[in-house]
Amino acid sequence: MKIGVPKEIKNNESRVSLTPAGVKTMILNGHTVFVETHAGENSGFSDDEYVGAGAQILQTAKEVFDIAEMIMKVKEPIEVEYDLIRPNQLLFTYFHFASNEVLTRAMIKTNAVCLAYETVEINNTLPLLIPMSEVAGRMSVQEGAKYLEKPKGGKGILLGGVPGVKPANVLVLGGGVVGTQAALMAAGLGAHVTIADISLSRLRYLSEIMPANVDTLMSTAYNIEKMLPLVDLVIGAVLIPGAKAPHLITKEMLKLMQPGSVLVDVAIDQGGCFETSKPTTHAQPVYTVDGILHYCVANIPGAVPFTSTLALTNATLPYALKLANLGWEKACEESEDLRKGLNIVNGKVVCKAVADTFDF
Repeated sequence: MKIGVPKEIKNNESRVSLTPAGVKTMILNGHTVFVETHAGENSGFSDDEYVGAGAQILQTAKEVFDIAEMIMKVKEPIEVEYDLIRPNQLLFTYFHFASNEVLTRAMIKTNAVCLAYETVEINNTLPLLIPMSEVAGRMSVQEGAKYLEKPKGGKGILLGGVPGVKPANVLVLGGGVVGTQAALMAAGLGAHVTIADISLSRLRYLSEIMPANVDTLMSTAYNIEKMLPLVDLVIGAVLIPGAKAPHLITKEMLKLMQPGSVLVDVAIDQGGCFETSKPTTHAQPVYTVDGILHYCVANIPGAVPFTSTLALTNATLPYALKLANLGWEKACEESEDLRKGLNIVNGKVVCKAVADTFDF
């Protein structure tokens, strides 16, 4: 199969979908890989390394899209890429359709095959979302701590405090991969952490594995409202696979929080779990509503592309290889986990969560 790796052009997106090591694996399995020039540069991989692994370097994204049967990306196509996509071409990337109707309709119009990393599922886990969720969860605390600093507009509080001064209070909404990593990071910095989830069995598990400075809480509107006046940093880590995230904190509830508190919405790719959330970029990551800072960067792992690219390729490569070896139709027939990744096929929405979001 002819595999194409275009350069990511979304704002401040520095990751690349395939490392030179991944290219080498594809070549050894009899496939041809075309990489757009400088595609891996921001992740620390030069064109020479790709050539050394067996890739062919092309000068433009159009050349890559024109020749490739499967396009591997990190983020969803943006508007200038829509017309490059061909009917029946396989796109293997993060799409997050439920948060973007314009993208959804554009991909329907292309008649391409859209297989989304974020809905590939095995044993009730999302193996291609996990590595980036781990990065985003850890970084959410790192970024939250930064924006709590007074020069950044925050209330001027140190997460871990110091002897004689209490640590910050951190509320993590969602006990999945993102929430677990965020809670561990915040706890490691010395903050007092509360992690909330709707699953009692998950809360039992978290109470067993978390450090002593982490409490668990059943996630209800009442409990969240009671916590908001006390917390300095809230991490939104809610995920309903393929569907739009619910709003757990409304605009009205912001009045309960202290000015200079920080909200980090890791669920922004799926529409955000705060009513006042809107996507931001690494160039302009925050804005303020009613005195509360909002950090809503839609590609948080893009800030650490070397780590993120390696982690992502570790997860995606076995699936990409199966798609290349068998073709998408046979691979999805044989693999239920890959089949669940199919979102749009030749103009038809085949993911129920996406269809329900837009009443298709």
